[in-house]
Amino acid sequence: MRINIERVGHDAAQLGEGPVWDPAAQVLWWVDIYAGRLHRHDPTGGDASWEVGEDLGCAAPRSAGGVVIATRTGFHIFDPVTGEKRAIADPEAEQPDTRFNDGAVDPRGRFWAGTMKDRGDPGPVGAFWQLDPDGSTHRGPAGYSISNGLAFSPDGTRIYFSDTARETIWQAEYDPATGEHGRPQPFFTTRNLAGAPDGAAVDAGGCYWTAALGGWQLLRITPEGKLDRAIALPVEKPTKPAFGGTDLKTLYVTCMGEGMVDDLAEQPLAGTLLAVDGHGAQGLPQPAFAG
Repeated sequence: MRINIERVGHDAAQLGEGPVWDPAAQVLWWVDIYAGRLHRHDPTGGDASWEVGEDLGCAAPRSAGGVVIATRTGFHIFDPVTGEKRAIADPEAEQPDTRFNDGAVDPRGRFWAGTMKDRGDPGPVGAFWQLDPDGSTHRGPAGYSISNGLAFSPDGTRIYFSDTARETIWQAEYDPATGEHGRPQPFFTTRNLAGAPDGAAVDAGGCYWTAALGGWQLLRITPEGKLDRAIALPVEKPTKPAFGGTDLKTLYVTCMGEGMVDDLAEQPLAGTLLAVDGHGAQGLPQPAFAG
């Protein structure tokens, strides 16, 4: 099996994150967190980007058009056509030192996103929040430092998430009909491996792919919580993978860039959007936010 890795698109980021494939538009959305920029990569050409005016943690396609975004000030709807940003809810308005980080949409169109404190000592103050299509929010698992790794099993009955600071991934039973979850249980730890778990994606076989931040690699973990394989990357700090392309066989990977890595000369692709092919896995169409 021959792995091929190349840069795609023309944009580069300081803190590239949150890639998500839009199956309806056949484009990839991703963000540059501290630049507050939303990027759209079209494999056929015509990449574009927008400024949202604040730290931007993640985004997801919206079934009614545009995208839902999670920022330092909560959840918003963003319209790329007009540039309008409309606030929905700010569940942590009383915690000005936290911001939203990683996110994912569940099978019924609910948008999940996690928070973290990025000023001073992070501390276990982060939580995972569920945004329902009607605009209501519900607090999920809490007490994490760097919330990350949100993903769902192919049948939607399991939710995954991680805490990069604790180098641990958890799983919990999930009811896609109600959005309720069970008690989180440890799923996998990277403490004996290079890198810490960051953003993630689940393939059609139910395996969980996580970016190993600081480890120069992607890790594929079986549904049983066993390391299946590792793919070496040309960047030290990958942040999140996402399956995309017409056949959902390309793994797009975001990463940290200038100002976030020590030596750009050693990794000239740091901060760019990477496309990884030849790994033999295939993704699943990701649902859009239903609100």
